[in-house]
Amino acid sequence: MGESKSSSKKIASIEDLELTPTVLSKLMDAGFKTLESIAAANSAELASIAGIPLPTAQRIVVKARDLLGLKFKTALELRIERAKIGRITTGSKSLDALLGGGIETKSITELFGEYGTGKTNICHQLAVNVQLPEEKGGLNGKALYIDTEGTFRWERIEAMAKGVGLDPEAAMRNIIWARAINSDHQISLVEEATNELLPNENIKLLIIDSVISHFRAEYTGRETLAVRQQKLNKHLHDLARIAEAFDIAVVVTNQVMARPDLYYGDPTQAVGGHVLAHAPGVRIQLRKGRGNKRIARVVDAPHLPEGEAVFVITEEGIRDAEE
Repeated sequence: MGESKSSSKKIASIEDLELTPTVLSKLMDAGFKTLESIAAANSAELASIAGIPLPTAQRIVVKARDLLGLKFKTALELRIERAKIGRITTGSKSLDALLGGGIETKSITELFGEYGTGKTNICHQLAVNVQLPEEKGGLNGKALYIDTEGTFRWERIEAMAKGVGLDPEAAMRNIIWARAINSDHQISLVEEATNELLPNENIKLLIIDSVISHFRAEYTGRETLAVRQQKLNKHLHDLARIAEAFDIAVVVTNQVMARPDLYYGDPTQAVGGHVLAHAPGVRIQLRKGRGNKRIARVVDAPHLPEGEAVFVITEEGIRDAEE
């Protein structure tokens, strides 16, 4: 599979940090082999894992972010940079239009809704579509799929790949899958991906379906809520740093819970409270329509107007309702 335009622009490398051989060796041994993995790291964690002084780790992280352009810039520079952001088609033109052209790189997109509203189907479709060439709405890249509920189905990938003209076996080879058995495993899989997979594979999409389920199951009482939220908050901020540093799209799904005290409006809300609400770049609520129709609504996005789009889930995947 060919390199995408965004992946070919990387000119700086870990050697540009101008580190001593000892410090460089410690970083490499700890799994920090690229500027992106260092830039996405927390300074204290980098110091602890690599066995280097905290001030040294802080300087290394700052320099790595500077080399990758993760620093102060003018609004004009930001506009030019945003014009280069990659987007992945969902398979539905109306849903793409709602999202400003598709699922964006460098940010988190959250899909939340009740069971059967299409969250996992969209994730499957994106894992296929990211492999398409850029002129067809893809990024010429691979997908990393962290499955927390056992909902990943290769059969859907096969059907969706055929639907967009890709070889099904090739499409499945370009999706790297892992089943997370608990929240700690989920977090460690992201850490492993940051240090090993993302630097070495042409991954352009990271999916976690669902991001909240293990946290919700493991922290059940009110007395555990603070611990859960702190752990979840750090996990989401790690994902945001990864999206920015590696120039990839991060998509997470979320569950909803009933609000019996609400007499007006939608009686369901996304799980995770304010922590999850403030983390993603784009929040999309999904709900069922008639038959195979689904309705997507932009709930929160700093650069998108609120609106809705109707799409359908077919045997071949996500499509426009009128098809």
